[in-house]
Amino acid sequence: MSVPKTYKESATPEPDGEEQLGPTALIERHSRGVWRYLRMLGCDCSTADDLTQETFLRVLRRDTFVQHSESATASYLRRTAYNLLVSDHRKHKRVRTVAEASVIDEIWDRWAGKDLAGDQAIEALKVCFSQLTDRAQLALQMRFKEEASRIEIADALGISDHGARNLMQRAKATLKECVEIQAQRIDSK
Repeated sequence: MSVPKTYKESATPEPDGEEQLGPTALIERHSRGVWRYLRMLGCDCSTADDLTQETFLRVLRRDTFVQHSESATASYLRRTAYNLLVSDHRKHKRVRTVAEASVIDEIWDRWAGKDLAGDQAIEALKVCFSQLTDRAQLALQMRFKEEASRIEIADALGISDHGARNLMQRAKATLKECVEIQAQRIDSK
């Protein structure tokens, strides 16, 4: 991704003492978080890639863009990405219900916390997922990765469709509880 010429390349201190990341450092620091945020909003990988790139191009072309703090910058980038997604939906005449940006930001902050890219939340989810039974892992992978129906999952596991539903509900509840415990451990450090 080429960097617009309107933004200074090196980090420069602002009068208030906050350091302004250069374009490359800004992109490296925040791109994963913006991409994951767009995926959370329902974008496929390709659309998330495109909108992430457009987010940084849009922001870096602004002469008035100032990085007040890490969290303020991340929030500003997410809001820009959200607005680009809404514009993309209008442009392609897609009707898709997307919650208000403030609600989505609250969900993101609860999920990712202080970790701007969501890396710690992803790692916690991986750890917790590995603790599930093989059957529960398979059921969730089929449902959310392969988008299999409950009946297809039940057939693969040799159980009833109600059994598949119950298995997935228990697995999701276990994951939620485990991830919350992991998040508390991270926050207490």
